[in-house]
Amino acid sequence: MKSAILPLLFGIGLALGQVPAAIAADAPAAAAPALPGASLYHLQAGLTDQHGQSLQWASLRGKPQLVSMFYANCHLMCPLILENAKALQKQLPAAQRARLGVAMITLDPARDSPQALAEVARNHRTPDDWRYLRPGADDVRALASVLDVRYRFREDGSINHTSVLVLLDAEGRVLGRSEVVNALPDPAFLEQVRTALAAAD
Repeated sequence: MKSAILPLLFGIGLALGQVPAAIAADAPAAAAPALPGASLYHLQAGLTDQHGQSLQWASLRGKPQLVSMFYANCHLMCPLILENAKALQKQLPAAQRARLGVAMITLDPARDSPQALAEVARNHRTPDDWRYLRPGADDVRALASVLDVRYRFREDGSINHTSVLVLLDAEGRVLGRSEVVNALPDPAFLEQVRTALAAAD
């Protein structure tokens, strides 16, 4: 019966200059544009943020991102990563700052609960829109691999890891990397961030 009614509805809709709701409901949703081949967002990885909300790695798509990997119980390099990213962000004009996403991904999901990540955010007074992300246990190594972050657990529970900020464009392609050695952003990397944000206008 539905197949007989649809042509009639379609004809009425054309006459009225609108698409009938019954047809609109049956129409497939427009697919998102395909990711470029070099995009890191091809990786399928599930994450939970510091508020306990679940999301997919690819959901960061849409604006440039500053990404790093760290862990909450780190007392040397990880605080420098956070302070370096904060200092970089502060050197951007307010309009550009709003267009840059910041995502900090834990290397230690077994211990870094959303509550622990939220505590890191509070203790370091990072902006409210920063995302602290906890991957599934099986996704940590895959994310570290695509971000070229090397790490290994030590017997005392600490983690040796690459201390780096990675700049991704809105489609997830790597635009630049900055090795973190102190709390001051590298001027050349800061310029890469500014260029990426200007291109995203």
